Amino acid sequence: MGPLLPYRDIHRQDIVVFLSPEEQGLFVVKRIIGVPGDRIHLRDGSVYRNGEKLVEPYAIHKDSDPERYNLYTEYRDNFPAVVPSDADGVRNEKWQQELPTHIEGGDIVVPPDSYFAMGDNRDVSYDSRYWGFIPRKNVIGRPMFIYWSFTTPPDQYQMQSASDRLSWIAHIILHFFGDTRWSRTLKLVK
Repeated sequence: MGPLLPYRDIHRQDIVVFLSPEEQGLFVVKRIIGVPGDRIHLRDGSVYRNGEKLVEPYAIHKDSDPERYNLYTEYRDNFPAVVPSDADGVRNEKWQQELPTHIEGGDIVVPPDSYFAMGDNRDVSYDSRYWGFIPRKNVIGRPMFIYWSFTTPPDQYQMQSASDRLSWIAHIILHFFGDTRWSRTLKLVK
């Protein structure tokens, strides 16, 4: 007897839900940029896969908080040409050590049973550039639709006390219209 839900292999450009390879128990949603064997690099913020520049109409390259992020970041925008460091936001020492072993001719090569993923909001996305590949076993599936997209601080998921949660609910109520990303809300995921 087969599975109840249809299953297919993960393809480039798929949006997937997976368990973070860096932080246990954290569910993450990102776009698959590379599948096993793909060669990837970024130059001045543009993604190249297997030698071809990707056309990415879904990618957002502006940041609403210029004090948090520079408009241009050497490591983020020229990956993997620049050696990662803590100063670049690469906190995962294992990835700092492993990254050079996957570089061939200026490209990072996606290993078997792994994926390279990036967030669509590129200037602020904490993704495979910072924590490495997604093991196939970590992939949960694909989301069906986005019911609500709201701008949140990067560390919001770590706020777990009752007062933090109440404060966050108050923030949502006060900033519902201004911080909802309306262009992404109530969309089917293709």
